[in-house]
Amino acid sequence: MNDPAVLRPGSEGEPVRDLQRRLATLGLDLSGIEPGTFCDATASAVRAFQEARGLRVDGICGPQTWSALVESGYRLGDRLLYRRSPMLRGDDVLELQRRLNALGFDSGREDGILGDDTTGALTEFQRNTGLPTDGVFGPATLEQLDRVGGLSGGSVASVREREALRHGPHHLAGRRVFVAAAPGFEVVATALVHGLTEEGAAATLDTSGAADSDLAGEANRYGADLFVAFRAGDTPGCRCHYFASGRFRSEAGFELANSIAARLADVLGGDPEACGKAYAVLRETRMAAVLCEPVPEGDIDAMRELVTRGGDVARAVLAGIRRALEHPSRG
Repeated sequence: MNDPAVLRPGSEGEPVRDLQRRLATLGLDLSGIEPGTFCDATASAVRAFQEARGLRVDGICGPQTWSALVESGYRLGDRLLYRRSPMLRGDDVLELQRRLNALGFDSGREDGILGDDTTGALTEFQRNTGLPTDGVFGPATLEQLDRVGGLSGGSVASVREREALRHGPHHLAGRRVFVAAAPGFEVVATALVHGLTEEGAAATLDTSGAADSDLAGEANRYGADLFVAFRAGDTPGCRCHYFASGRFRSEAGFELANSIAARLADVLGGDPEACGKAYAVLRETRMAAVLCEPVPEGDIDAMRELVTRGGDVARAVLAGIRRALEHPSRG
């Protein structure tokens, strides 16, 4: 049964009109559409939006795509920003994080989620500019941010993450690793957990097939140092994804994804890629995270081959993790 909250070809009504209005506001091409009908042009616009935002590209407006659409409508200064529960999300939060990081106030990962790191950086900025240190971003703080914005450059959060990589620890022993597997990938994930345990890591396996945000929440509660997940991809070939948004990327995730992709090439052949994405499971985890998509969705032969060589694939992923930790790049 189709989820009525998911908009796809054939959907009709006011929710589709709302979707089309939001897409049009972002400048996406909706020429020739029939308002209120999820036609081919609407699906193409959704795919273009998903591609631009680092989401799974399927032309269907599900919860993650809808949330990203809503978040894209906020500009810095449109609303008061402050720490609350649930946490505020949006492009305005992302821009605030980017600008604070560029000025040297460490707001953490630029993920568009206003949590403790961003609040701490905002309060410190207010203290340094003579504003009330209430952790609320409003017109007065925006005015000060605009005034000193020309001094900014780079990202202190990226620098901090690179330094953490360089200083270690450069081994798996004692690290906590959360491994997740979508249905069909249990063999690979189980073998990886076994290998991690032999290396002295504390590893746990989730095969529930839970939604991205739920998996991220479980990994955060586990207190993981690393997160590795397996599922089928939406494009041909093998992809290893790390968190990236705009000009920001997770340095630890980037290091891990590239190292794992290089080792998977020896097992799966072809040219596995490391790609920056903003999937919720990468965006909402608070540790270095990699999402491996070794085979495309619906490719039965590739999936059968993956299961047959599950042990080899797991060893390649383990070797990639070990290499990234033991010999982090200096770039």
